Amino acid sequence: MALKTFRPTSPSLRQLVLVDRSLLWKGGPIKQLVEGKSKTGGRNNHGRITTRHIGGGHKQSYRMVDFRRRKHDVPGKVERLEYDPNRTAFIALIRYEDGELAYILAPQRLAVGDTVIAGAKVDVKPGNAMPLSAMPIGTIVHCVEMKPGAGGQMARAAGSYVQLVGRDAGWAILRMNSGETRRVRAECMAAIGAVSNPDNSNQVIGKAGRNRWKGNRPTVRSITMNPVDHPNGGRTNGGKHWATPWGKPTKGYKTRNNKSTEKNIIRSRSKAK
Repeated sequence: MALKTFRPTSPSLRQLVLVDRSLLWKGGPIKQLVEGKSKTGGRNNHGRITTRHIGGGHKQSYRMVDFRRRKHDVPGKVERLEYDPNRTAFIALIRYEDGELAYILAPQRLAVGDTVIAGAKVDVKPGNAMPLSAMPIGTIVHCVEMKPGAGGQMARAAGSYVQLVGRDAGWAILRMNSGETRRVRAECMAAIGAVSNPDNSNQVIGKAGRNRWKGNRPTVRSITMNPVDHPNGGRTNGGKHWATPWGKPTKGYKTRNNKSTEKNIIRSRSKAK
């Protein structure tokens, strides 16, 4: 979908650039595929703020998206494309031949009236899902499982995708958008195509209030603070390394420590570029 600009009848409209969502469904979601969603304001069960800069935001309902695609060999027709406030990508409402309804992530070039299907051996077309072992090398995929049956976890944000670059001894080798190369089991499912709404990253918010609608509270830059208030305070770029408000190093300090998934990284994103 294209980007939309506005006539500058107010200061906030002058810079505003949004994704044109005129082709999406205008009504509400399917009620049986929606559940309530509560807000924490960044606070834990003691009422203390554990994640800063969260608060307010428009009320949202959670759409239950089918990331597993376990309804095999049953064709489904795309009833409509919808906006989902919980994610940057659009979602598609699927009506299967047996009458069941489900939401899936909408890939690019998926239109209303198209037919999608998941199975062990299906056509390589946007929206279809199959195991990585059945796909041709070089296929662009999204919503990739990290473990068989766990549901899609990789490449779910707007415009993202993963490329299948090889197979080796029961493993599928994937190249991520970041440049990282990793392997997953070849039995893992993935959906064909890149995720919809690639222009999401080109939007311009235009005003602070729009960030409040999203639930983002204002952030004060640490370098503008006084030294008594923050380790980075004092209006200087030199003298010490960047740190969090609690003194922990940041901006390049490695915090990842997940041996269960690190062992499957063939080439890290930091060494790929």
